[in-house]
Amino acid sequence: MSNGLVLQPSVKSSSTADWHDAVVYVVDDEAPVRRALATLMRSVDMHVETFSSPEEFLQHPRPPVPSCLILDVRLRNKNGLTFQKEILQSGLRIPVVFMTGHGDIEMTVKAMKAGAMDFFAKPFRDQDMLDAIGQALARDATRLQSELALAELRASYETLSPREREVVPFLLAGLLNKQIASEMSVSEITVKVHRGQVMRKLKSRSLPDLVRKAEALGIEPHEVRPSSGTSGTRQ
Repeated sequence: MSNGLVLQPSVKSSSTADWHDAVVYVVDDEAPVRRALATLMRSVDMHVETFSSPEEFLQHPRPPVPSCLILDVRLRNKNGLTFQKEILQSGLRIPVVFMTGHGDIEMTVKAMKAGAMDFFAKPFRDQDMLDAIGQALARDATRLQSELALAELRASYETLSPREREVVPFLLAGLLNKQIASEMSVSEITVKVHRGQVMRKLKSRSLPDLVRKAEALGIEPHEVRPSSGTSGTRQ
């Protein structure tokens, strides 16, 4: 075909069959290519949105669902590789699959180094494109899950009282309750209560679990000064 695509009979790809809620965005300034790709995506029951320019794509609302961008390298008013850089700089984290009718090794290397998922020279096999899209959507789904988990963790951390937050760095340092009590000038039973609340509110089943969550939140362990008399007595 003149648009560089090789359309085949509609057969569901195992890599895309379960992505009904996902969105595949296509940016290409050639209408026949956009139509052919849209037909391919819809043949496997995927939702697709097509755009003739990067600007049109950026103005379109994007729901928080797994998605990927199929991007032509050579656009009329903007180079696709340049647009990829702009996407990264803007903080838009979406997997990009490049396609071009004039690809070369240098261009492919640049795209992959910049984080592209794949690079296709036209014409390409439909199944290869579907497989690449499936992998891109899987990566984006993982990213969304991680961001959601982090947002929930931050919300949980916000429920801690000031004193409970003060206890956290000491817990990360591995101090005993009596050592934390000495550092904070409170009773050991008070520390025990705060410790229990921290573990409950952050849904931490163990100290290593709390450490992992604290790292995700950017919380550093408390540095115990040698003069405090607590060095060498950590858990």
